[in-house]
This record gives sequence, C-alpha cells and structure tokens, in this order.
Amino acid sequence: MQANFLTITSPDEYPDINTMKRIFSPLFASLLTVSCYAQDVPQDHPGAEEFAARVEAEHQIPVSEVLALVEQAQFKQSIVDAMTRPAEGKPWHEYRPIFLTDERINGGVAFWEENEARIAAASERYGVDPEYIVSIIGVETFYGRITGSYRVLDALATLAFYYPDTGNDRSAFFSSELMNFLVLGNEEGIPVTEVTGSYAGAMGLGQFMPSSYREYAVDLDGDGRRDLWSSMDDIVGSVANYLGRHGWEYGQPVVADATASADADREQVTRRDLKPKITVGDLAAMGFTTGADISSDTPAVVLGLEEADGQRLWLTFDNFYVITRYNRSPLYAMAVYELAQAIRQGKEG
Repeated sequence: MQANFLTITSPDEYPDINTMKRIFSPLFASLLTVSCYAQDVPQDHPGAEEFAARVEAEHQIPVSEVLALVEQAQFKQSIVDAMTRPAEGKPWHEYRPIFLTDERINGGVAFWEENEARIAAASERYGVDPEYIVSIIGVETFYGRITGSYRVLDALATLAFYYPDTGNDRSAFFSSELMNFLVLGNEEGIPVTEVTGSYAGAMGLGQFMPSSYREYAVDLDGDGRRDLWSSMDDIVGSVANYLGRHGWEYGQPVVADATASADADREQVTRRDLKPKITVGDLAAMGFTTGADISSDTPAVVLGLEEADGQRLWLTFDNFYVITRYNRSPLYAMAVYELAQAIRQGKEG
C-alpha cells in the first residue's frame, strides 16, 4: 500500500476536511479490513487440543470437528472483566434495587397473566409455587428482554482457556460447560457459533448453563426439541423442573425476618453455608427468633445481609437453598424471593 504524507509547517497549512478524507480514507479502510479480518482468523487457544481429545473420548465428537469449532471462538477481554466484577459483589442494599423495580414487578404480573395456563400447569406438574417460576425468569432476563449479547462460544472458550486470576480458578468448570455446549449443539440442533447469552455462557429466558440445559430442560410443547428461547411452554416448564428436581416444597416457607438477642451466638450468622441444618427451635435457644408462624422443628439458617443502616437478619429455609442451586449467591436468592412476593401481591391486586 502506498502511503500519503503531508508536511505541515504552520496551522494555516492544515488541509480542509475533504482533503483529509481523500488522503487518509484509504488507510482507514485498510485498517478496518485488517480489524474485521482479525476477528475471523482461527485462534489457537491454550489447551485446545487436550480439550478436543477429551470431548472425543467422552462424547465421540471427532477431534477435528471440535477444533474447527473451538478455533472459531474469540477471546474476549470484556468477559474476563465482567467475571471479576459480578453484580453479586455488591452489598444487598445496592443489589436489591436492580431487580425490585416497579417495571420488573409490573412486568412479572403481565408475564404471569399472559402465560397463566402454562404456568399453572408447570406449577402443578413440578410442585413449584408459580410466583417463583415467574420471578426467576424476571431476575434472569427481565421476562426475555435481556438474554445476553455475548456469543456463548466466545464466553465459554474465554473462561475455559483464560479464566481470570480471581483466586478461585473455575476454568475446569467452564471447560466442562464448553464440552456440554458442543454436545448440546448436536443433541438439540443449536447453532453453536451463533447463539448468544450471558458473559458466563448462560442461555435462553431461564439462563441455563449448557450442563443444566442438558439435564433439566424439558419439551413441554411436544415438538421434539427443548427450546429455551421461543417456546414459552418449554421455558416455563424447564425453570419449574429445575426447582422441583432440586427439592422445592410447594407452599413451604422461603424466608422469615429474624431478630437477635444481645447475647445471640453471632457465629450462626452466615452468607456461605446456606443448607439448613439447625432447627428454628434450636436457633431460638441461640438467640435468633422470628415472628413468623414457623414450626420449631423446621431446619433454618441465619442469613445476614447489609442494608444501608447496618446488617439485617433473616431465617432462610430449604426452599431458599433450592433457589441458590440456580445461582449460589444469597443476594440472588433474596432478590428472587422479594420479587416473587411483590409479583404475587401485584397480581392479587
């Protein structure tokens, strides 16, 4: 390429804008071509060959086919950046307003009313309270408005081969999810080079990771495919099935406000181990009580989350723990709970 150069010795000699366009546009066009081409150049990812060999051994997809797909995945720094600053890192009083808005509550009421029959059918079939099916979809994708703009292949490859240094290396998890994604593409006829989702590789209105899609997605519309993008029967049924399979108990408590006495055993307050093991009665003996009508033999956990004016306490139960199987953050589970309550209240008027 022949370059054009200008020699300018004073401000008066600057060319007009049309001259600048004429001189430099060929260069910009060439750079744009190079940039676009670079996005399409196959990428060699560290560990890709070993990964492909595992996929072939475990799922009988030929190495050459796996490599051909993986080489189309692009490393995305934005995915690494997003992984290092998740919303769940916020305190509760900053996280809650993201999801507990009038628009999301009203949207949940509308979504429930538009899909009342299928939500009722899924609720009965899988034993899950309907407001929680709606709330999960509301928190995950705003009832389908926000399903993610990252190409899933890029997200999973970036996290499988370049997981950021966060002190908790989960590259093996994402390598497994990438493997499941490629298998899922074969099983469901999903175009793996085109599907978009979250920065972590979650897909559809319920934001299922590939392994969860393969395990828990259901074909409720009976068309022979499990479609979590456009089949509302499959979407609603799959969310309900996920919660049901993880042990949801219909009509049972999720959360109750708690108070602590001055001498309460503060070591019981947690944000990590959310599987209930100690009964409400035993927690009361340790200084944690609730005004809710909860049987004393009900297992519970004391959860503490930060409000703007200090820590607030709740007792959380098995159903709360089930929500954390969808997303392990207690902030997420609490947002699902509060949104579900607000949606039900809005629907009942």
